[in-house]
Amino acid sequence: MTTLSRYGGAALTVVAATFAAACGGTTEADTTAADTTETTTTTAASEVATAQPRLALTYDGGVLVVDEEELTVVDDFALDGFNRLSPAGDGRHVLISTEGGFRVLDTGSWTEAHGDHGHHYAGAPVLTDLTFAAEKPGHVVPHAGVTALFDDGTGRIDVFDPADLASATDLPDLDSRALPEAHHGVAVPMPDGGMLVTLGDSEERTGVALLDENGTEITRTEQCPGVHGETVAADGVVAFGCEDGMVIFRDGTFTKAPVPDPYGRIGNQAGSEDSPVVLGDYKTDPDAELERPERVALVDTRTASVRLVDLGTSYTFRSLGRGPAGEALVLGTDGRLHVIDPESGEIVRRIEVLEPWTEPDEWQAPRPALEVQSGTAFVTDPATGSLYAVDVASGEIRTAELPHTPNEISGVA
Repeated sequence: MTTLSRYGGAALTVVAATFAAACGGTTEADTTAADTTETTTTTAASEVATAQPRLALTYDGGVLVVDEEELTVVDDFALDGFNRLSPAGDGRHVLISTEGGFRVLDTGSWTEAHGDHGHHYAGAPVLTDLTFAAEKPGHVVPHAGVTALFDDGTGRIDVFDPADLASATDLPDLDSRALPEAHHGVAVPMPDGGMLVTLGDSEERTGVALLDENGTEITRTEQCPGVHGETVAADGVVAFGCEDGMVIFRDGTFTKAPVPDPYGRIGNQAGSEDSPVVLGDYKTDPDAELERPERVALVDTRTASVRLVDLGTSYTFRSLGRGPAGEALVLGTDGRLHVIDPESGEIVRRIEVLEPWTEPDEWQAPRPALEVQSGTAFVTDPATGSLYAVDVASGEIRTAELPHTPNEISGVA
């Protein structure tokens, strides 16, 4: 793949020496951005009257594509291994974190804008042979019109324009850079061509740095031990979870939102561009093999303050979501969808969806999962092999049986 200067007007290269020295590591360029095989990636699609959005769900041995409105299976693809899902950022494709890298799944449904209107298309899904190569495919972050892929095995970040997935028979051109040390990290592209990247190595993760479009470090914070995950809130604010709260990046400055406990890990977050408040999980036992928390964190990015909300039930890392108006949603092990006002912290209603369930000991094992798309909360139930569609505003529920036990779920928005 060629490296182009399309991201922020400058090609992303190896991170500048100042960043490498500050991290205490050496910098090695890794320009092997992707492996690919020739394949057909375009879907023979026809225009339809209304949008027909689709979901992707993994199961042991494959991936399902499901119509969001009808809850019917559109296609079923065999794929071995433990696979994870992330939206590619174009409203059409999903990236599957699988052996060898990030594999491209075309869901076959999309909308193209034309002035004040859009044209909707639908066709057969395609599990392409196109794969963005990665030793350990990690976080996928669409932001500022591009998508960043993080390879935990090498510390390489690949950035591409997701619109280029639409008609290509090859992978998009990539802008790539290598961080000084490989770690389980994340990268967030910024509108000006810069990038937020996590700091760390194989032993520990300590914070976040802002790089400019040339890879030169502008500023950093090392006040985020165990940094994990990211999300975007209102006004373009980006937040990162820490073992003692959350780091907030606003207008070029990092601010720490502390928690009341010596150890208060916010490792998974759900943000909304309609809300300045970020929803996060909240764990307080650093020695627990499996902690089943009953409180969630609401982090106000305007004031860098944390409010803890007691749900009265536990939940898991796949339980967090945001509603169409920024509502904080949590799927509890009591089988209910808890709807929280993010400003007041009040639980405004609880919607009965599933029978009570218990979180499995292994994090890879199937458990109920939440995915929110356009005002509908989709909930999987591995115990019954079912998929539920919950209207967040009315509480109305639609349901369907699936041909396989679901594990992960992702939309394309």
